[in-house]
Amino acid sequence: MALDWATLARDFITLLVVIDPVGSLPVFYFATAHVPENLHWRFAVRGVAVATIVLLLFLIGGQVLLEGLGLRFGSFQIAGGIVLFLFALSMIFGDSKPSQDIAEAERDHLAGAVFPLAMPSIASPGAMLAIVVLTDNDRNSIPDQMVTGVMLLIVLAITLILLLLAGRLKPVIGTTGASVISRIMGIILATVAVDAVLGGLDQVGVLSLPQIVPG
Repeated sequence: MALDWATLARDFITLLVVIDPVGSLPVFYFATAHVPENLHWRFAVRGVAVATIVLLLFLIGGQVLLEGLGLRFGSFQIAGGIVLFLFALSMIFGDSKPSQDIAEAERDHLAGAVFPLAMPSIASPGAMLAIVVLTDNDRNSIPDQMVTGVMLLIVLAITLILLLLAGRLKPVIGTTGASVISRIMGIILATVAVDAVLGGLDQVGVLSLPQIVPG
């Protein structure tokens, strides 16, 4: 099988953008604000592990599941955009819950690794949708889909490495810097969420977006 390096590079960049390892750092800081530091590495590993399972499930059976349920990509995009937008609001306006006691059960601390870190930060609706599109059964052979799976694992490994180094990176960024980054990323995430909803509405035919012609 001859490898199309241009296509591989495009698909890898697509996965890198939608999963956004660097963008997961502010979410990690936000989610571990009240988690004991000795649990941060387990928090990171659990978050990436859950995200990996979710994304691999979508790689293997996402298209079959959506088509089997009679669901359209547009509907999936709209639902995912709404979830992302709600999470973005929590990043922008901060955590309204009181500080958690450090003596709480370890299970409660690590629960945040699933939401918001694994979902919707790493395994975002955009990442799920991208996986389904990149492994389209009608256009890609099984070997091609396996190559996409390997690239997915590489991006997730990069994400895990960054999260494991988050403690060392945070002093460089600082608490104020992390807070600012979190809110900026929240605004960007809200914009991405709105764009996903608009794109979904366009796909299902509810909204016709104007085509921008260069020049």
